[in-house]
This record gives sequence, C-alpha cells and structure tokens, in this order.
Amino acid sequence: MLDHLVARTPKATGKAAGKATPILPLSEKTLAAWLKSQSATLLAWIKAAGFKAKPGTFVLLPDDAGRATRILAGVEDGLDRWSLAGLPAALPVGLYQLEEEDLSPAQASAHAFAWAMGCYRFARYRSDAKEFATMVWPKGADRAAVERTARAIGLGRDLINTPAEDMGPEHLQKAVEKVGAAYKAKVTSIVGDALLKQNYPTIHAVGRGAATTGVRAPRLIDLSWKGTGGEKGPLLTLVGKGVCFDTGGLDIKPRGGMMMMKKDMGGAATVLALAQMIMDADLPLRLRLMIPAVENSISGNAIRPLDVVKTRKGITVEINDTDAEGRLILCDALAEADAQKPDLIIDMATLTGAARVALGPDLPVLFANDDDLADSLLRYGRSEGDPFWRLPLWKPYRKMLDSKVADIANCEPGAFGGAITAALYLAEFIAPTTKWLHVDTYGWTAGKGAGRPDGGEPLGIRGLYAFVADWVKQATKSAVLPKRAAPRTKPLTRAASKRPLSRPRARR
Repeated sequence: MLDHLVARTPKATGKAAGKATPILPLSEKTLAAWLKSQSATLLAWIKAAGFKAKPGTFVLLPDDAGRATRILAGVEDGLDRWSLAGLPAALPVGLYQLEEEDLSPAQASAHAFAWAMGCYRFARYRSDAKEFATMVWPKGADRAAVERTARAIGLGRDLINTPAEDMGPEHLQKAVEKVGAAYKAKVTSIVGDALLKQNYPTIHAVGRGAATTGVRAPRLIDLSWKGTGGEKGPLLTLVGKGVCFDTGGLDIKPRGGMMMMKKDMGGAATVLALAQMIMDADLPLRLRLMIPAVENSISGNAIRPLDVVKTRKGITVEINDTDAEGRLILCDALAEADAQKPDLIIDMATLTGAARVALGPDLPVLFANDDDLADSLLRYGRSEGDPFWRLPLWKPYRKMLDSKVADIANCEPGAFGGAITAALYLAEFIAPTTKWLHVDTYGWTAGKGAGRPDGGEPLGIRGLYAFVADWVKQATKSAVLPKRAAPRTKPLTRAASKRPLSRPRARR
C-alpha cells in the first residue's frame, strides 16, 4: 500500500520519475466557484464529461495533444478519508501530486490515507498482478501517523482474509511473534494440554476437538511490552477472540452460517493490529496482549452440549450451546488479565450474531462498566470516522444465564438480548473495580467502495487508537499530579471535548 506514496524527490526513491500530474480535490460547493474562472473550452469539456465533483468521481483535463495535464477529483466537504481511494486503481499508472494551496495538514493526511487504502489488495493467492498509480506525499501530511494506520489496517485485513488452512492457531501465534519481534516485545504461548496444567480449562475444552498437538492445538498467546513510560506507565491489557475457524462444534452451523467463519478470529486480528500501532508510536504505557487461539471443530473428543466446565476463575459453566464458544475462551483470558489488576482492559470479539441483528455490520457494539471511558471512545470513534454504538450491561438479563447444575450457563436458552447476555457472561470474570471495555465486532466489510474492499476489516481500530493515545496521556498526567491538584474534570472527557469533531455529552 505505502509503496505507492513516495517522497518529493521521486528519482531518489526509484519509484517514479518525471513530472507529477496535479490532482485538484474539489467538493460540489468549491467546484462552482472554481468553474467561474475557467475558459469556455474547459467548461464545455467538464460539462461533457458529466463531472459534478461528487465524492469518488474524477475527470482528466487534456492539453491540446490529448495528454492528461490535470485531474479534478470529487471529495466531500470537511475531513474526507475515502473519496480519493479509487484513484490509484482508476488512473493511468504514473506519478501524481495533490494541489495543496488550500489543503490543511489534517486533510493532507486524510487524502494520503485514502491513497494508501486504495492500493490495498489481498493478493496472496492470486496470480494476476495489479498496478497502481503513485502519489507524492502531500505537504503537511503526518506521514508517521498515516503509515502506522495503513500498516495496521493492512495487517488486520490480511490476517482475517487468510483462510483457516493457513491461519490456524499456530499461524496466528507466529503472526503475534513477528509483530512482537519488530518492537522487542516478549511473546509466550501455552499450547495444548499445557493449558490444563496451567489452569486454562475452557480454552482447552473448546480447542481440543481440533487437536491437542501441532498447528491446530489450542493455545493462549501472550505478548508483553513496555513503552517509554517503563514500569511507571499505566497497564493496558488487550484481549482478542482468536477462533481461527468455527464450525459451531457439535451444535453445528448450517452451510450459510459457516461460510465466513475464517473471520471468527477478527477480534484477535484487530487487537494485534492495535497493539502494533501502540508499539510503533511508543506510547508511554505497559501493554499486555492476550489471544486465546483455537479452532472450534467436530470430533469424538469435542465439547458436548450440557457438559460442565470449570473455568480458570473457578466458576463452573454449563454448555448450553457449543456454538457460543468465543465467550468460553475469552473468560479464561479475561480472568488472567484481571488478576494482574490492569488500569484498563479492552477485549474485542466477533462474538454474537445478535449484535449484527441489532446494529448491522458497520457498527461494532460497545459495552462498558465505566461511563466516562465509554463516552470518550464513542467520541473518538465519531471523530475518526470509525464509530461504535453502545448497548447496556443490563443486569436484570443476568438471570437468563442461570443454570440448574452449574454456576452459570454459557448462553441464554432463548433468542432475546444475545449480545447483552454474552457481555454479562464476560462481566462475571472481571472485577467490578476493573475498568473494562468490550467490543462485539463483525470484522468484515462488504459493499463499502474504494479503499474498503469486501473482506476482513479491523473495524474501530482508528477510533480505538485515538482513544488509547489520549487515555494514556490523561492517565500519565493524573499519576504525576499531587492529590490536592486533581483535575476538576474527569480524565478523557475534558481532552476529548476539545477535539474539533467531538460532540457534547448527551444527557440521559
């Protein structure tokens, strides 16, 4: 993706040579003003082309010899992260450069991001090559931030898009190890029957149906890293559901429900990509990333309906549905995460179809036990164009998880409130005093247009990173302030409210 964004001296990069063709971004509003100063010939050309500056459209303006000398590109008013994403594939291969006279640094970064995303293609199994046009980095663009974000999204997409044959638990472990090695993080894994010896019984119970040894064996992947804050930085723990393929187990899914289940490790892919962003930016925090990685398969030793499993926390769970396996592997990881008393836990999982029924594929569902943190993440999601939507941890629904033979059931027997009851199940393994955000995501996108091709998508990652970057800033600031000089307003709420695109907190 980033190979098609080059420095201002293209000859030095070896990527392109010669003069760059200028691209002028215009919205429907700014087009009208620009047309007033153009020649009749040019006006006739633009009219004949039907160009009205609708976002994502473009027109080539030729010279007398018919060569393209300028590109007009339609964009949205305000901060536009996607309208230019179609250009790298649509324009003739060559070198291009934005006209930057009225381009703010934020918009320069957004257009560079769009160009990078427009060059994404999951080509691991394709024999046909695809060439893209190249653009010079715009002046004022935050190159480090754009590169960090594009690489993370590319990583998340590649992991989710890879079929389970090449993305089993061991492959996922190697992906974590590769990211960890790049930032000198420590990565360990507990594999197969060692999960029982070290008291991670529900991870083992779900994954044993695939294998207890080898590539398909269940495992808990654990990454630890310290930023510039060292031991003094706040501790953030990320947990991601890593079900590399989900048949549903003995409660087998129908064919239609199983078709996309290579994406059931989308939560793991997203938190790994987020961890990469955090480490790349060297945020002053302590980071722990935990991924329980399994395949939920059908075999003679697979977990059965109505089996009872004792979890790491000691809570016994009756298995009402073997297809509600994600919360089972997460509960052991969350119990271990909580035991370390982190400052914040964020878990992500492709957990429930109920969340998709409620909000559709584009909006990850947010659950939280802290209103200020939830409000802050929602604001950052909106400002980054990467939104979440909050649902309640509605405690009266906890009784839906009652079991007659165990402490809790892994899912409700009916069809109501499935996303909420799944979150309530996970809440049993988090201390009430631990700040916790749970995101139920789809991990996939379809029909979103250029830059967002059909396939795996680490939804919410831009909003999450912006939230974490501000959270650590506020947590560090609070840690060094004397107690008598405590902030008058709550952490994160104050900082997030100053962001240009944030909204005031809604009254409930």
